[in-house]
Amino acid sequence: MKRFLNEHFLLNTATAQRLYHEFAKEMPVIDYHCHLPPAQIAADIQFENLTQAWLYGDHYKWRAMRTNGVPESYCTGNKSDWEKFEKWAATVPYTLRNPLYHWTHLELQRYFDVYDILNPASAAAVYAAGTEKLQTPDFSVRNLLRKMKVALVCTTDDPVDTLEYHRQLKEEGFEIPILPAFRPDYAMNVSDPVKYNQYLSRLEAAADTSISSYQDLLQALKSRHDFFATMGCSVSDHGIEEIYAEEFTEAEVAAIFKKVRGGARLSPVEERKFKSAMLLQLAEWDWEKGWVQQYHLGALRNNNSRMMRLLGPDTGWDSIGDFPQAAALAKFLDRLDSQDKLARTILYNLNPADNELLATMIGNFNDGSVAGKVQFGSAWWFLDQKDGMIRQLNALSNMSLLSRFVGMLTDSRSFLSYPRHEYFRRIVCDLFGQEIEQGELPGDIAWVGKVIQDICYFNAQQYFNWQFLEQPADVGSMK
Repeated sequence: MKRFLNEHFLLNTATAQRLYHEFAKEMPVIDYHCHLPPAQIAADIQFENLTQAWLYGDHYKWRAMRTNGVPESYCTGNKSDWEKFEKWAATVPYTLRNPLYHWTHLELQRYFDVYDILNPASAAAVYAAGTEKLQTPDFSVRNLLRKMKVALVCTTDDPVDTLEYHRQLKEEGFEIPILPAFRPDYAMNVSDPVKYNQYLSRLEAAADTSISSYQDLLQALKSRHDFFATMGCSVSDHGIEEIYAEEFTEAEVAAIFKKVRGGARLSPVEERKFKSAMLLQLAEWDWEKGWVQQYHLGALRNNNSRMMRLLGPDTGWDSIGDFPQAAALAKFLDRLDSQDKLARTILYNLNPADNELLATMIGNFNDGSVAGKVQFGSAWWFLDQKDGMIRQLNALSNMSLLSRFVGMLTDSRSFLSYPRHEYFRRIVCDLFGQEIEQGELPGDIAWVGKVIQDICYFNAQQYFNWQFLEQPADVGSMK
């Protein structure tokens, strides 16, 4: 019987072990999409205890705790940090075969050198050990990033954000670039006229302009897009259920905007036309600046209306949606490509039924101008686990070029999430290692090792054009 989480965890052959330990393990991390709070990095905060670092804002853990019968007061409520941790420790034994079980123990090991299995009996000792270290300067958030060999971080930022913390970090000369990413979801979300007009007031203040027409809206957003570029931004991101690609005229969109600006609800057709126009315009700006655009597709969000009212969004009430993706996605990409305005694009899906759809869709618009110009992005959210990763990697391998894949990201709000990159890398090495040992791939360890390092680091560095990043030492073999 193998020891749980030993050095060969997930590496089921000698070749996989060699590929991981010699080529993948020591590669730096490029985290090109996450939700880390830049204010906490700028302040270089230290968490007071393990609960604050681990459970605050983590809806993955909250969902598991609720499913285990833990009352909400221990998740998002007013119970003490120790009481919340105690309930999490009591939940962990019931997460067997959920990725949370692996992530929890990887994080304890990699950050805190704690090798105990977390359960009610070990909870007090684990909490004390983690809390003691977090209260030392060596475990400030910047040092947590350094500890995980993070080379670059892209946060997720609304057009109205001041980016003051990004500016502070740059002026201080923090060696890990913390770059903004342009996320204009609220600027498109016209389903609730009251909330939308409240958002437009914030956009007016940020852009220092008034917004009374659709053209005013575009000018305000363009000024923020330009501002983000001056702050080092070269990435946009959209979290939408599906791509919108309805036919529309400028006059129609102007009238639709006037209607919602006046506080009236739109029809479903009007809403789709407006979102179609906005997506197209934003994509053209991305192309003009040479940015990479990302589309996270397929989440059915905020399903529990009662808890949405009580707690707000991003608190664990979302699921996989079954939106039709193919026709509109093809039409949207083709509109941009036909005008030679298709930026480098990463597509993420949340429904595993769409894996092969996206894996083939990207080939329609990879025109040879850039290696892997249109990417099938890494397994995301509910698919960010062993089975989901393997299915995404296999679909990409079968229908495109895995060797040109830009690899893993955290998509997390937690500074303790970086072992997910290790998890991903072990799975990649195991896939290659098994097929080498089965005679399905040649035993050219040097070449396969290079491909793995590309997936871990170099493909992303080149794809996003972040050539200012340092070259890792001893490339070719990371012994």
